[in-house]
Amino acid sequence: MFLPPGSPPKPLSDKSSSDWTPYRNCIEFETAEFFFSQVNKLLDLWASTLKKHDDKPPFADCRDLYKTIDKTPLGDVKWQSFSVRYNGERPDTDVPPWMDQVFEVIRNMLANADYAKEFDYRPYRKFSTDGDERQWKDFMSGDWAWDQADIISEDPESHGSTFVPVVLGSDKTTVSVATGNNEYYPLYVSIGNVCNNVRRAHHDAVSIIAFLAIPKTTSNVKFRKFRQQLFHCSLSKILETLHPGITKYEVAHFGNGHFHRVIYGLGPYIADYEEQVLLTCIVHGWCPRCLSSRVNLDEPAGWRCRHHTDVLVEEGTLDALWDEYGIVGDLVPFMNDFARANIHELIAPDILHQLIKGTFKDHLVDWIEKYLYQMHSKKDAERIMDDIDRRIAAVPAFAGLRRFPQGRGFKQWTGDESKALMKVYLSAIEGYVPVDMVRTFRAFLEFCYLVRRSIITEKTLEQIHEALNRFYQYQKFFEALDVVSTFSLPRQHSLQHYILLIRLFGAPNGLCSSITEAKHIKAVKEPWRRSSRYNALGQMLVTNQRLNKLAALHADFTQRKSLMAVNTTVDDNDENDNEVDNGPTDVKAHVELAKMPQRKRARTAVALALELSVPHLPNLLRHFLFSQLNPNDPCDPSEVPLACCPQFEDKINVFNSACSRFFAPSDISGIGGMCCEYIRACPIWRNEHPRFDCVIVNTNTGLDSMRGMDVARVLSFFSFTYKAQLYPCAAVRWFDTIGDLPNEDTGMWVVQPAHHANNTPHISIIHIDSIYHAAHLLPVYGTQLIPPQHQHYQTYDIFRRFYVNKYADHHSFEIAF
Repeated sequence: MFLPPGSPPKPLSDKSSSDWTPYRNCIEFETAEFFFSQVNKLLDLWASTLKKHDDKPPFADCRDLYKTIDKTPLGDVKWQSFSVRYNGERPDTDVPPWMDQVFEVIRNMLANADYAKEFDYRPYRKFSTDGDERQWKDFMSGDWAWDQADIISEDPESHGSTFVPVVLGSDKTTVSVATGNNEYYPLYVSIGNVCNNVRRAHHDAVSIIAFLAIPKTTSNVKFRKFRQQLFHCSLSKILETLHPGITKYEVAHFGNGHFHRVIYGLGPYIADYEEQVLLTCIVHGWCPRCLSSRVNLDEPAGWRCRHHTDVLVEEGTLDALWDEYGIVGDLVPFMNDFARANIHELIAPDILHQLIKGTFKDHLVDWIEKYLYQMHSKKDAERIMDDIDRRIAAVPAFAGLRRFPQGRGFKQWTGDESKALMKVYLSAIEGYVPVDMVRTFRAFLEFCYLVRRSIITEKTLEQIHEALNRFYQYQKFFEALDVVSTFSLPRQHSLQHYILLIRLFGAPNGLCSSITEAKHIKAVKEPWRRSSRYNALGQMLVTNQRLNKLAALHADFTQRKSLMAVNTTVDDNDENDNEVDNGPTDVKAHVELAKMPQRKRARTAVALALELSVPHLPNLLRHFLFSQLNPNDPCDPSEVPLACCPQFEDKINVFNSACSRFFAPSDISGIGGMCCEYIRACPIWRNEHPRFDCVIVNTNTGLDSMRGMDVARVLSFFSFTYKAQLYPCAAVRWFDTIGDLPNEDTGMWVVQPAHHANNTPHISIIHIDSIYHAAHLLPVYGTQLIPPQHQHYQTYDIFRRFYVNKYADHHSFEIAF
């Protein structure tokens, strides 16, 4: 029986905002949430400070803290274990993986009020109001969810139900190499209804539900088969509580307060290629999605599907299945136990392993090195590689960009290091490799940034297709020079499936394995570090259970308005250049100065002129005031006679940084898609060296992209008050844009420092409201060798031409095109 349309839901909780059960008050709960760690020493110190006041802290010790957390009823899903016994020719073997009740975990997600407004209750198709263009964003905007709803609706009893796709992901992780290479095999679950920004922001929309078994590897073929089938049997057992809800609706409480009918279904599985091979029961080197031969993966072929595989297994021999179709015929995929589930269709796109770690790091970077050693003597090749490393090390600092002081000289390439190197590698190799190789990298980078967009349109799909064609066209140059013998590489082959996957599942950034890898830190690595290391798994499960309870209780208190709203005001931060902003989506771009001015820096315009070695700065300030007071005057402020400009001799406040807050859902951002980054302009950064960042400034709102913007380097941020009006501003040195189009080879705009007719630098003062975004510039190296003593903070002062790095982040890519 359904409620009438528009009926308000019952309150999610009948408790009052002053009920903090099982805690005594707000302070006690927030203390438990913040100090959930080894806190005995801290509590002892706290108690010693309160003793003279005849008072005591909220908790006596960590045991008291844990006891209170364990009393929390919300989020309490008990962990269980089960054993699997091999019934083949080998002796019986007990394998105890851990699991919890996935059904209850999913219900907790459905009932979470934190993202009730970031939740899709039905599949949909979105079209733009301008041109009626199809758009793909969150998972439920894709065709797969729509088609599943059509299939489910064939049963009249399912009408009125909400389809809940269950998204799974698994990936082995190592917690400590030094203490014995301790590996764990976590299994995660999410639901396709939550919006991508929620899943990417990790707001408890991804939960760990099991630790899978990792039997020791042996050379015995039968045992390897047992280990592979054990994986599938374990998944089938873990997910068995979903079976009733897949074929017949159940009733669940949702975060909007209503009770809904729900029908579950297995959705995409997030995994790297090695695990995709295991999931789909195929031979390594074949594609898990299509039937292309491993010898030539890029030749057109049909799609794999459950029915086709079943027919082949029934009719063919194991050897023929292996050789002709790449199928391991004596393994049974776990999805065969579930209705409407086709594992080959449900392999999710994996930007991290397919594009960043696979195509970029394992293929393109290696090919460049092979080319250099093939075309040059070993000594010359090593000299070039050393100079490429120095070029990478010479890249100026930028918010959120990891630096490489030794170039590529790091032992283990993590995903973050690969992503950071992608952003600066193109300019580092230019001049040492043929133009076609540079264009190969450009096409690949543009493909990566296009598929990472949070909203993908039909036009974007055309751009993705065009970039992919250019990539295939230019990469043939590697083959022509015998650098590469084959392009039949599974990870690289996966690029041609992305357009289909976007149509099926929406924007790929909501299903990337970087989401599960980030979850490793909170769900596996930090709990392991907090354990005694002896039989650590049981302790890790308890830690995860307590974290779940705290998260559930925090959501409950927030919904009841018991907790105060988080202050999203951003302060100056000397440690990080960018931060996730969990504030609401309210502006596209806004820049504000740091809270506190610098007391030891200039307090007048004359003093700042001496500090910056810009003697005419007071005159520039007067011209700036004229432009602010006369916004409709058509004259160039710099050409206005000083006699017509206001006088200003009062105090100023100088700041070392400004914060840019902007909407960039394709970057790492808060739940509302907001990011904030710090733009630095300080003579001494971290007590080591000067740092003066660059910015993109709006100069012509009538033109789009870089045609309506200019690049400038910030010399100083400062503010002053004139006639009771506060003016936050920046002294900047301008760059001139070279040409009317980006560079054809790199796809980046080229700029050079601007000068007046008398060869003096072009400097002016601008209002910070005209600053749109931080800019990152890469030197145009050409064939110039970088001296070993060069430091990255000297780069902006030494080089004469720069690329505007549109690959610095996804927001830059959307601006500098």
